[in-house]
Amino acid sequence: MTEQIQDSGKVALITGASRGIGYAIAEAMVARGDKVCITGRNEDALKEAVERLGADRAIHVAGKAHDQAHQAAAVERTMEAFGRVDHLVNNAGTNPVYSPIADLDLDVIRKVFETNVVSALGFAQRTWKAWQRENGGSIVNISSLAGMGPSPFIAAYGVSKAAMINLTVQLAQEFAPGVRVNAIAPAVVKTKFATALYEGREEEAAAAYPLERLGVPEDIGGAAAFLTSEQAAWVTGQTLVVDGGILLRAGLG
Repeated sequence: MTEQIQDSGKVALITGASRGIGYAIAEAMVARGDKVCITGRNEDALKEAVERLGADRAIHVAGKAHDQAHQAAAVERTMEAFGRVDHLVNNAGTNPVYSPIADLDLDVIRKVFETNVVSALGFAQRTWKAWQRENGGSIVNISSLAGMGPSPFIAAYGVSKAAMINLTVQLAQEFAPGVRVNAIAPAVVKTKFATALYEGREEEAAAAYPLERLGVPEDIGGAAAFLTSEQAAWVTGQTLVVDGGILLRAGLG
């Protein structure tokens, strides 16, 4: 991003943002004038992402989302670099297995919950204490359509994302009135993370959607930018479904 951008004065911390949905969210926020700190596990990928976003607009902190030392380092680095952290987007997630839940090893379940749910709470607690409690702001949790109903082949992931939706409403109540907390529940988005859900059959998968395509990261980037903007100033405790209309086909829209 090399074009001149008017500074919004706002700062966002976005987890799991070296590529895919997280990067698209960072890109949308930088485009509107925010500065961002992005996190992820891969140092080199983060450096490349910062270069694309603009070194004057973005910084990075590498580490595992569930690591409490990493959570502390990311919030501290954001505060040191920018002096504030107005927005938190919890995007980091994992889905190490594609399986029904009945036979899953409980250690796998623990790993999924540590990364997808507990880490989101950890980042929210630290952001709240570092800036938002006294100054306000917003939080967006990236959940999933899988958290809104049974998902036989991504069962552990779906249960964790359902927990994330409930975490959203809990935080929205506790952090009000100064901090708004919302979630986004995407259907299948074309990312490396979701490749197993559509690879080799994208046309068939897309045909299930009324809008006749799978999502792209920019669809979620735009939704997150809206929920963290003043246009959503009276929106909290909500889960925004971004699904190409697929719930309509299920009779749930």
